[in-house]
Amino acid sequence: MDKFAFLDLRVYQEAKLLVEDIYMLLDKFPKREDYALSDQLRRAVISIVSNIAEGSGRISTKEKIHFIEYAYGSLTETLCQLDIAHDLGNISDEEFGNEKERINVIGKQLSGLKAAF
Repeated sequence: MDKFAFLDLRVYQEAKLLVEDIYMLLDKFPKREDYALSDQLRRAVISIVSNIAEGSGRISTKEKIHFIEYAYGSLTETLCQLDIAHDLGNISDEEFGNEKERINVIGKQLSGLKAAF
């Protein structure tokens, strides 16, 4: 059995792509956001993949589900912050729409993973 099976999970791989997208978007944010919205968004999106990984390393089903729920919470936090960034003009309609689509996919995948336990 692979101790690090999370690396093969489609939801983990999709969430990593979201991290890459967000980091590329953050490069366009104004400097004034470095220690505010940018920092919060960076932590939220990293938390998604981190919680998927940490949950996969847990033994009990209850703990695994707990970390999937944390990942989902971080996913919704990421969407909220992207919505704010969109309202502030830091990202375009198209960029927001693309990331929202990816977030919807990840949300469904997390729900499916949770149901699999």
